[in-house]
Order: sequence, then structure tokens, then C-alpha cells
Amino acid sequence: MPARRVVCRTCRAVLAALHGFPHSTASDVEARVGAADTSAGMSHQGLYNVLEDLTGAGLIRRIEPAGSPTRYELRVGDNHLVCRRCGLIEDVDCATGVAPCLEPVGRTGFAVEEAGITWWGLCVRCRPEAPQ
Repeated sequence: MPARRVVCRTCRAVLAALHGFPHSTASDVEARVGAADTSAGMSHQGLYNVLEDLTGAGLIRRIEPAGSPTRYELRVGDNHLVCRRCGLIEDVDCATGVAPCLEPVGRTGFAVEEAGITWWGLCVRCRPEAPQ
């Protein structure tokens, strides 16, 4: 008999809370889970444990933009644009073909598991020359 993957009720609630809300903080997820299911009764530590488990299983991704709280998302293979002023985060699909600087030189024995790029700048709303 094939193995069945069992996803706990709390895990399902966290995944549902991330659906449609990319780049959510743990507090965002907690608020959505609580609003959707007041009987969930999840502690802060329980939430962080579930987020860590889902990240470890590759079902969600944790991103940590400098100067911003840790964020979680369902997309696991993209890159990001981050506004230095307002903190807006936009997803950027990975490049196809050969991308620059994704093969580190002199890896010294590392088994590379993931590469990500974050571009920093000012979004259209924060640029002084942008039309309002």
C-alpha cells in the first residue's frame, strides 16, 4: 500500500492562511488562522513549529529581507524585488537559461541546495520622479 501523507489540521490552517497572501509574517498568519478557526488554539510556539516544519518539508518558503521581519510564502522558486523605503516585496520569476552568478566559484565542498536573488531599490510609489 502506498504511503499516505498526513497533514495535520494546524498545518492545513497555516497553508490556507498563506494562500493568496504572499510574504506574510508569522503574526499575519496567526491572525488569519485565528480568524478562520477560533478553535485552532495554536500557541505562538506551536505556530513557529508548524512554520518551521512546513519550511523544512519544502511546502513553504521563509524569506528574511534585511530590516524586515521573517516572511513566509507558498512560492518556493522565485526571487524578489524589495523597496528600501516602504518594504514592499514583489515576486520575480526565476530566469530561464543560464543566469549570472548562480554557480558559485570555489565552493570548497559545499553542496548547493538553493540560490536566491533579492534586488533592492525603490518601488514606483516611493521613487521621487514617479508619477503619483
